[in-house]
This record gives sequence, C-alpha cells and structure tokens, in this order.
Amino acid sequence: MPLLPENIMLPLKTSKKGASRFVAPFLALLFFTFVFSGCRTYYQQQQEFQQHFRTGNLEDAARVLENDRRADRRRTRLLHLMNQGVVQHMLGNYRESNRFFEEAFVLAEDFRRNLGDETLALLINPKVTEYRGEPFELLMIHYYKAMNFIQLGDMNAALVECRRLNIALNALSDRFNNENRYRRDAFIHNLMGIIYDATGDYNNAFIAYRNALEIYEDDFSRLFGVGPPEQLKRDLVRTAHRMGFTDQVRLFEERFGFRYQPSSRENTGDLVFFWNNGLGPVKDEFSILFTIVRGSGGTLQFVNEEYGFVFPVPASERESGDLGDLRVVRVAFPKYVERKPLYATARIKTAGETHSLYLGQNLNAVAFQSLNDRMLREMGTAILRLAIRQAAEQRIRKEDETIGAIFGLLGAIAEQADTRNWQTLPHSIHYTRMELPAGKNDLKLELILPNGNTARTLPLSKEIQPSQTNFMNFHTPDTRR
Repeated sequence: MPLLPENIMLPLKTSKKGASRFVAPFLALLFFTFVFSGCRTYYQQQQEFQQHFRTGNLEDAARVLENDRRADRRRTRLLHLMNQGVVQHMLGNYRESNRFFEEAFVLAEDFRRNLGDETLALLINPKVTEYRGEPFELLMIHYYKAMNFIQLGDMNAALVECRRLNIALNALSDRFNNENRYRRDAFIHNLMGIIYDATGDYNNAFIAYRNALEIYEDDFSRLFGVGPPEQLKRDLVRTAHRMGFTDQVRLFEERFGFRYQPSSRENTGDLVFFWNNGLGPVKDEFSILFTIVRGSGGTLQFVNEEYGFVFPVPASERESGDLGDLRVVRVAFPKYVERKPLYATARIKTAGETHSLYLGQNLNAVAFQSLNDRMLREMGTAILRLAIRQAAEQRIRKEDETIGAIFGLLGAIAEQADTRNWQTLPHSIHYTRMELPAGKNDLKLELILPNGNTARTLPLSKEIQPSQTNFMNFHTPDTRR
C-alpha cells in the first residue's frame, strides 16, 4: 500500500475567522498561477526555442535564449543555463558553453531547500518551486564540460570534471542502495576511463573501464537493455596490456572471445567519436481519478481501483469531516513522452575501413527509470496537496458558497504536475575509437534508419594529431515526431 510521508496531518486547524483571512490571498495566488503559467507544459512554453533547436537553426535558438530577459528570475534558471550550454557547445563556442555549464553546476551545488516554496507547492503545484535537476541531468553537465575542455585542448581541466563526476557518482550510489533503482552510471565511468586513457593515466583508465563493464553487465543490461559496448571491451584489454596486467589481459580475452593485437602502424593517432542521437524525452502529465473513502479515526483514503492504489492520509475526525460530500477527485502526475530518434544507428567510413558506432548511453531509458524510481513519492505528495486544498475548499464553502466555488475552480485549474526537464539532451549516445593516419582525414558518417537503410551520409573531416587521442562530438537532433 503506498504511504504518504510520516507525521503529516492536514494543516487545516484554522477557525472560521482565520479561514476568512486566508481565502483572499490564496485566491489571488491561485489566480496569479493560472494567468502566468496556465496549463501549458514546459515544452510548450519553450516552443519557439525547441523548434529552432530541433531543426538545427542553432544561431536562432541561441538568440531566443539570449533575448529571454526574465530567464534569471524564473524558477527554471538551471534549465535555461543548461540549454545555453548545449547550444553554445554545438556552435563550437566551447569557452562560452563552459561558462554556462559552470554556472549551472554552482547553482545546483548551492541549492537550498526553501520551506516557503515547498509549502506553496503543497497548496498549488510543484511548478512554483525552483527546478533543481534530475541526478542524471546533473551528471551530464560534466559530460559536456569535459567535451568542451577536450576540444579546447585542456586535458587537465577535463580530468577535474572526471573527479567531479566521481564525487557525484559516489553521492548517487550512497543515496540509493536499491539495486532496482538508477544509482550507478556505466557510461559516465566509461567516459572517465576514456579521458584518463587520453592523458596516459592507464591505471585509472583501466579501473574506470572495469567499473563501467561491471555496471553495464549488471544495472544497465537489466534496467535499460544496454550491454557493454564492444569498444569498451577492447579499451579494457588494451589498458590492461599497457599496465602489464598479463593475468587480466588473459582473463578478459577469454571472457570476450578475442585476442588483443597491439598496433604496429606508425605516425597515427586515435579518434574517439561521440554521436549524440536524437533528443531525450519531454515531460507531460496524466491524471488519475481517486475516490475519497473515510476510514476509522478520521483517516482519509484516496482509492483508485483500476490501478490498485490506496493512499491513506492521516487526519482528525474534524478535518476529515470538512471534506463534506466530496467523493471523486482528479490528481495530476508527471510522465515522460519519448521522442523516438529518426536514426537507429550509424557507422563511420574512412579510407578503406568501416567503423561501427556502439551504444554507450540511453538517456531516454535513464529518464523513464529515474521518474519511475520516485513515482510513489510523487503520487503521495500530489495526494497530500489535493487533500489539503479540497478540505480547505469545503471549509470555505461553509462560510461563502460562491467564494468556495471560485476557490475550487481555481484549485482544479492549478492542479498540475511538474513538466520541467532538460530537453536538449540527446536520446542516446553512441561512440567508437579508430586509429587514423596523422593529418587531415576525410570521414563519412552514415546514418541508418530502423529498417537498415542508409538515410543520410554526412561528410566530415578531422585533423589527427599523431600519438594522441583526438576527439570529435556530433549531434543529430532529428526525431520522428
């Protein structure tokens, strides 16, 4: 049986006189919420920006963000900064991108609970609170910052992001001990390994790759259907060989079914290519109808037989009686809506060779799992919010039926789920490593449809520095909706 947070009672022990003083400002607050936010989702509010971003008009997307003069005063400042960071990254303005991402990181780190906001969220809806970011969204800040520093040639700064990532991952693991929750991130460990690898720190690279393998084989395979990328297996064996871990090389060769052969080519460099495919999901809302049933001792039960939900709300006999003859109520909850990418996979062709791109991260699946992990808590909070508001409405109706009706109407309009999320993240991230001759290399990125046909071939070029790991990051935001 889903339960609400402990020791929560309906805070309605006001006298009729006190209730009268409470009504006017609360009605004004509800009206303000309706006028300025309405029933639009965050995606709909950002429609102009989203249209430019989805179609690749990045200069126009950047202009829309820059011209938003009220962005710093909204409760979505974190999302605004992260969107600016992504757009500037895709435009190749890596320093500017990192400025926005660092500001977003500091904002998220300095977040403090605001009891006033949380009280308003219980009375109105969660949109009135400051958006603080999903755990996986905060991790992706470091992904983009690391990519920016790599493109700027500052590998030491990229390593700093690795350390920040490690701290964030440890905090996430400590926070959630349930193995069925999103608590460890294989791709982030893999990314750390790739960066350590590029700086010649093969010992830490090997450790990070090994950690990534474990999480892919356990959490990611089970929760997201993402197994260890073939490229990770090869990088793991290669760094074990570099460190002289002969036993580990043999162990993993037997496990993976291949033999490692060191390269004998001269005057070459590695290219690690990241492909950000599509766009991650957007948050919407859905509603469930609950029947209110009074239990013994004044306990209220919000019941939905279709889903088998029963949420008990502790309340005194007097408080539960204030709900009058109300029986059926609507409660709004958040949900994710997938934006399916247009392309299923991709490959890169160089002179005489074809390189597969391997799925490393499915951010769409991570988002769905993250919301699912806390859904009972979301439901409990929404039920409590509605119980407080509905009981208040019934007490107001006893004093003035008209004002009570207005209160109920505005309250019903204000019943909304929190539909905010970082919507410029990719749906998934694929990557590969290839050894290329030093100098300018012409590449072809072939984008493959779900039916296996090649949809587009994009010409790319990359200057390869010898005896170094070179990086390239490419995003195709094309979706099927």
